Amino acid sequence: MHRWLGWILLLGLGLRCVAACGLQYQLDHRWHREFLIEGDASGYWELARSIANGEPYAIYTPPRKVLRMPGFPALLALSIRLFGDHKLPARLLLACLCSAGIYLNFLLGRELKSERAGLIAAAFTAISPVFVAFTPVLLSESSFAVALLGCLYCGVRVVKELQPAASFSRSTWIGWAIGTGVTSALAVYLKPSWILAVPVFSLALIGLASHRRQAAVAALLVVLSMVLTLLPWGLRNHRATGHFTLTTFWMGPSLYDGLNPSATGDSNMEFFDRDNLLATMSEYEVDQHYRQAAKDYALSHPGHSLQLAWAKLIRYWKPWPNAAQFDNWPARIATSIAFIPLMLLAAVGLLNERRNLLMLLITLGPILYFSALHCIFVSSLRYRLPAEYPLMVLSAAGLLHWWPDRTQSTSVQEVPTA
Repeated sequence: MHRWLGWILLLGLGLRCVAACGLQYQLDHRWHREFLIEGDASGYWELARSIANGEPYAIYTPPRKVLRMPGFPALLALSIRLFGDHKLPARLLLACLCSAGIYLNFLLGRELKSERAGLIAAAFTAISPVFVAFTPVLLSESSFAVALLGCLYCGVRVVKELQPAASFSRSTWIGWAIGTGVTSALAVYLKPSWILAVPVFSLALIGLASHRRQAAVAALLVVLSMVLTLLPWGLRNHRATGHFTLTTFWMGPSLYDGLNPSATGDSNMEFFDRDNLLATMSEYEVDQHYRQAAKDYALSHPGHSLQLAWAKLIRYWKPWPNAAQFDNWPARIATSIAFIPLMLLAAVGLLNERRNLLMLLITLGPILYFSALHCIFVSSLRYRLPAEYPLMVLSAAGLLHWWPDRTQSTSVQEVPTA
C-alpha cells in the first residue's frame, strides 16, 4: 500500500512541476504577461516583495495596509528571498507545497474510511486536472486547500481520541485540539473567510464525540488556539490603522461587489475606483461604508438579492470555469471530465455513508459552507476548488461501493452515526 502511495505522490508532484514550467513558458513566450489571472496575483506578488525586502506590508496609493492576509504573500516572499524575483521558482515551490495535499487526503481517507480509501482519495487528488493546473497560478486557493486538509485531519483525530474505544490520553486529545486551532489559523492566514467556519466545526465536535465534557473543552481549545495564533496579525492591524481585526478590511468592498445594483454574481470592482472613497476615508471607514451599503441594498432589493444568490449558486457549481478567458471547449472538457464523475462518485458515497456523521461533516461540510458563503459574495469555480480536496474522500468511498474494500482496517474507531 505504502509503495503505491509513494508512486502517487511522485506522480502528483511531477504533474504539478510540469504544469508550473508549462504555465511559465506560455506566459513568457506566447501570452507575454506576468500572471495568468491578473489583479489578485499581482497584488500578492507586490506584497511578497515588500515582505522579502523588509518594507512595510502595504500596497497601492494611498497605502492599504490590511487589504490581504499575509499567509500567501509570506510563501511567495520565501521564494523571492531564496531564488530572487522570479516567478518560476515560486510556482515550483507551490507545486511542492501543494503536493502535501495528496498525502493529507490519504491520511484523511484512512481515518474516515480505510487505507484503501485514502489511497484512492490521494490518487484522485494527484491527477485532478483542475488541482494540477491551478497549483502554480500564484493564487492562494491551492495553498489554502492544504491548510484546510490539515485542520480537518486534526479535527478528525480529536473526535477519534474522544471515542470510547480510544485510549483517552488527556495530553493526546488536547494536543490534537490545539493542532486543529493552529492549522485553522494557518488556513485563515491564507483565506480569511474560513474563520467563520471554525466555531461551527468546533461545536460539531461536541456532538460527535462520546465524552461531551472533554469535547466541549476541546472545542474551546480549538477556537482559543486559533485566535491566539491570529492575534499577532490583529495587534499589527491595530497598530497600523487604529482598528483591531483578525482578518482584513476588504470584506466590505467584497460584500458590495456581490450585492449592488449592477452585480451579476461575477466580480466587477469598477465601483471601487469610481467612488474613490480612499481619497477622503480611512481603510477601516471604507470597509464599514461598503458593508453598510451592501446590507442596505440587500434589504431594499430582496428580489434582486435572491436572483443574485441563484446566479452565484450556478456559478459555484458549474463544472467548467466561468471566466471568459477560460471559456473554451478544451477547458470545459478537461474540467468537466474531472468534476462530473467525481461528483457522481461523491453522491454514491453520500448514499452509502449517510449515517457516518463525521465523514459527512468533514467531506461535505467545507464545500457546502463555501457554497452558502458565495451565495452572498461573488462566486466562481475558483472559490469551490479548495473544498473539492476533502470531497475526494467521499468520492473514494463511492468508488469502493463498486470496488469493495475487503481489507478495510478493523482498527478504525467508530464514531456516532445518525
